[in-house]
Amino acid sequence: MATKSEFKTGDFVVYPTHGVGKITGVETQEIAGQSLKLFIIEFDKEKMTLRVPVMKANTSGLRRLSSRKIMDNAMKTLRGRSRVKRTMWSRRAQEYEAKINSGDPVSIAEVVRDLHRNAGQPDQSYSERQIYQAAFERLVRELAAVEKIDEDLAIEKLEKVLEVE
Repeated sequence: MATKSEFKTGDFVVYPTHGVGKITGVETQEIAGQSLKLFIIEFDKEKMTLRVPVMKANTSGLRRLSSRKIMDNAMKTLRGRSRVKRTMWSRRAQEYEAKINSGDPVSIAEVVRDLHRNAGQPDQSYSERQIYQAAFERLVRELAAVEKIDEDLAIEKLEKVLEVE
C-alpha cells in the first residue's frame, strides 16, 4: 500500500506550528511495534528536527510553500487597514496565535498588519511584541523561501510594505 507522496527530500515545506522547514530525508522507524515511514524536517532557525509520519503528512497540515500568488495576497493584506477588534487583549492574543499557527500566510499577514506600530504610535505590551515578532518572522521565512532570497532581503521587503500608509 505504498502511496506516492507529494513531498520529497530537498523540498521546502511549511508545518503550521513551526513555519518553513526543509525535508532532509525519509526514514523508517519502529514505533510501538509498528514500522513507520517518517519525513525528517529540519528547521534551521530553531535548530530543530521534526519527524512526521508520511501517512499523516497531509492531515498534520504539512504543505508545500505558498505560491507567488498567495504571497502577493499576503503582501496586499499587509497594505490594508488594520482591523483591531475592541475585545480584551487575552481574547485577541488567542486569535492571533491561532492565525500564526494556521500556517496560512494571509492570516499571518493580518496579525503583522494589525500589530504593526509606526514611529509615533503608542508602545506595545511585551506580549503584543512577542506575537508580532513571531508572525513577522514566520512571514519573512516563507517570503524568503518562495522568492529564493535571503531573509535580510525579505525583511527589507516586508518593512517597505509596512511603511507605506
